[in-house]
Amino acid sequence: MNGTVTMAQAGPYPYTPTMTTTPITATLIGYARCSTERQDLDAQRQALLELGVAEGRIYTDHGLTGTNRARPGLDQALAAVRQGDTLVVPKLDRLARSVPDARAIADQLRERGVKLALGRTFYDPDDPMGKMFFNILATFAEFEADLIRMRTREGMGIARTRGKLRGKQPKLSERQQRELCRMHATGEYSISDLAELFSVSRATVYRTLNRRPSP
Repeated sequence: MNGTVTMAQAGPYPYTPTMTTTPITATLIGYARCSTERQDLDAQRQALLELGVAEGRIYTDHGLTGTNRARPGLDQALAAVRQGDTLVVPKLDRLARSVPDARAIADQLRERGVKLALGRTFYDPDDPMGKMFFNILATFAEFEADLIRMRTREGMGIARTRGKLRGKQPKLSERQQRELCRMHATGEYSISDLAELFSVSRATVYRTLNRRPSP
């Protein structure tokens, strides 16, 4: 559909932003991301395919948050686009979860002559209202990420208070640790022998010996 996305005029703002929805015709590079290993990318992949992105031109990051700027899939997508191409993401929060990152990526693409499409909508950095709309989307994405972090911290705090979050537990029980140290003190077992017998790594054997004095 040609034209622009229009917003209802309110108050003293007789202006229509130009987040254009012109059909995408340039070479399309797609990017999708999900934050946890339990999530899947099928819905985002399907959305990108429906937008005309070829399967082989979709780059992904699985299990990485949008606040993490070090994302191999995103780096590959940014490396793949050339002047005149279009980077397509299903939604802005898949690209970035912070306002600075979203702006930095958009500015980088603009300097390279690459367009950015959020779904079917092009981002036009030269249009004041379009730029404001982009910043609003980025602000909401960052706000959502902050809420997730806050809820995670609160949940961990409650679990810790209830004794359900006790940190990393030792791989060997107290009794196993005593037995390991006793066997080592006899001189008949090597570190490798003890690791195999107790089904732990050599590093775990060394840590156990260092923590406990020989019997």
